[in-house]
This record gives sequence, structure tokens and C-alpha cells, in this order.
Amino acid sequence: MALSRRRVNRVATISMHTSPLDQPGTGDAGGMNVYVVEVAKRLAALGIEVEIFTRQTARDLPPTAEIAPGVSVRHVTAGPYEELDRADLPAQLCGFLSGVLRTEAMYEPGRYDVIHSHYWLSGQVGWLAKERWGIPLVHTMHTMAKVKNLLLAEGDKPEPTARVLGEEQVVGVADRLVANTAAEAHELIELYDAPRDRVTVVNPGVNLGVFQPASQGAARHRLGLPQDAHVLLFVGRIQPLKGPDVLMKAVARMLVEDPSLRSRLVVAFVGGPSGNGLARPSLLTELAGELGITDVVRLSPPAPQHELADWYRAADVTVVPSHNESFGLVALESQACGTPVAAASVGGLRTAVKDGVSGILIDGHDPHEWAVALRRLLGSPAWLDYLSGNAVRHAEAFGWSATAARLVEVYAGAMSRLHRVPIAVNS
Repeated sequence: MALSRRRVNRVATISMHTSPLDQPGTGDAGGMNVYVVEVAKRLAALGIEVEIFTRQTARDLPPTAEIAPGVSVRHVTAGPYEELDRADLPAQLCGFLSGVLRTEAMYEPGRYDVIHSHYWLSGQVGWLAKERWGIPLVHTMHTMAKVKNLLLAEGDKPEPTARVLGEEQVVGVADRLVANTAAEAHELIELYDAPRDRVTVVNPGVNLGVFQPASQGAARHRLGLPQDAHVLLFVGRIQPLKGPDVLMKAVARMLVEDPSLRSRLVVAFVGGPSGNGLARPSLLTELAGELGITDVVRLSPPAPQHELADWYRAADVTVVPSHNESFGLVALESQACGTPVAAASVGGLRTAVKDGVSGILIDGHDPHEWAVALRRLLGSPAWLDYLSGNAVRHAEAFGWSATAARLVEVYAGAMSRLHRVPIAVNS
């Protein structure tokens, strides 16, 4: 039976390992959580219902929670309720898949038009669900093991072979692969042999209603920061991949080279330990002590979006020294608030930041090179003003509504080309 429908009415979004309800910046919650929530809301605004399947991590969570009109989160019991290390999650794939299939079986056939899975674990679930339901699978990697293993941070562990194989399987069965940038599309094709005609670039967006310019002085007052400070900001999960140590070591060099900076410099880290960083949750405190910069470092827990926007506005420069980023939403959020970004010239950051226009891109992770670049920025108010104005204009081109509209085209294209007979599932 050919599925000739082009209208997308309901999407089954699979985000197994991290819930859209979790606070980004800690645990496994990050840019992907933001992506899933923001896209779902924009799809709902277009009249498309979205049901997000995620693993239940607390006993008192309701089976279903509505986060916006037309957007619901379905909590699937799979394994213990407490947070599991990501390495332990593959053992829960069968249980999670069973819960997803049981949900669909409660309804008449054809409840979902398309599956959109996020990250390779969800892709494994989406693969089997698509075969059972006879609908297309659209998959977004967000991060890829082969790419991460090529760009490991010092002290970071390579991704296991099981993940590499799992990603290769998902690439082989997905009807469409959504890449965040052209660079990611190239990696899918070159490293995973993804068919070119199945790969589509859809840039993520930024919530322009929340992240927008406002008074730096007012933001500093609310956050308790000195009005005359030089503020450098790091936002994200504290783990080797994100490179917080690069910023720490660069700051130490800056203070050696220009001791007068110490009286005015504030280096803020907003986020919590994640991934390999959980093995040493006090890393930043210990490293600041070892480097002798405790007096200029301020550590703050992950913040909700409205507070995070204040952090961006309060900063002179947001620093993103990641060893790899599939896109880099932090960089885009900062620019939308009018704060330039100093970012590593890797992955999607080359798209998120317009080098020399909305911020600067720095090759490599040598703390000396970063120290030189950051001192040059802080010492050039006119340059910062130039970058700030361009940063806002650059970010305005990346709205979530445009992302959702493009995804609808991807979904419809996948549906129009699929020829499959759905397999009945008995409830």
C-alpha cells in the first residue's frame, strides 16, 4: 500500500535518554533538550500534534504531561527510575521500545504520520517502531561517535564501538537524516556512508522572544556582578568535551601577562557536571585553586532561560571552547542577546558564529592562544561594540519557526516516498 498522504498531522518524537522537561546544563540535558521542546512548540503552532517519548526518571511523574497546547510528553518506564549513566541505557532499549509500541497499540492504526528520533539510542527505538507502524523515520544525530573520537579532549574517553555500530545501523535505515549544518551533513556522508539524497541540512534556531538585547547594567545588578567588571561567560555542561579547562587555563595566563586585570575580571561558569565530568564534579573548584584564580571565578548552577538571558547580557564575551559541537546553541543564544562569542573553530560553531563579524573563531585549544584572543577582545571596546551589533543581526536569521517549517518539508518528503504495509500490533 502506498502512503500518498503529504499532510503531517501527528509526529512521534523519541528522546529516550534525556527528557524535554529536564533543565538544560546538567546531567545529559543540553542543546538537544532545547531543540526538542522548541521544535515541538513551533510544530504545534502549525497545527501538528507532537508526542514526545522519553524515559521515566522518577516514580511520581505522570504517564503523560502537556508542556504546551498540542505538545505532550509520554513517560515510558524502562529500567530504574533514578538517572542512569548513558552507558547503561542500551540495556533498557527493549523495555523502552515495548512501552512506545504499547502506547501506539492503544489507538487505531495510523496514529502517527512520522517518527523523529534524536540521538542514536532513540534512533534504535525509532528503527523498530517504523518497521512495525509502517511510517517513515527521520533521525537527527546531534552528536556522532566517530566525530567525537576524532576530537577527544584531554582526559576524555572514546565513545564505545557499540555506539559506532548503533549509529551506522540508524544511518542505514533512516528515511531522512537531518543535519544541523553543512559540515555535519558532510560528516554523515563521509564517515557513515549516508546516501546524499537522504541527508538534509536544517539549522537549529534560537528563541528570539527570550534571547534579545537588554541593559547590561540591569542584568549585572540582578546577578550581583560589578558594573565595571570585565565579564567572561561559559554556559553549558561541565565535562571535558565542552573545554571549561581551556578557559580556566587561559584566564590564568591572562592574569600572569596582565596582573592589573585581576581587580576587574569575573569569569562565570553557568552549568553542572555531565558525562565524564560526573567522575570529578568539583573539577572547576579544584582547577581554579590549582591555577590561583579562585578570586575571579564564579560558579553558578544551570539557569532557566529568562535568567540565562541575563547572564548573556551581563557578559562582555561568551566563551565556547568546545572540542566539538554539532551546532552550538549557546553561541547563538549569546549573540541574540547582543554578546559576542569567542568559540573554537570546530563543527557547527563555524555556522553559529560568523568569524570576525559576530564573534571570533579560534583554531585549536592552546590556552595561550585563547588568552591572547580574549585579552585583545577585552581591550578593544570599539571592536566589542561592532561585534555586538552584528551578533544580533546574525542570530535573527536563526528562528525556531524557520526550523520547524523546514522540518515539515522533510517529514512530508519522507512520507511521500515511503511505500510500506504497516504491520498490525495487537493490544
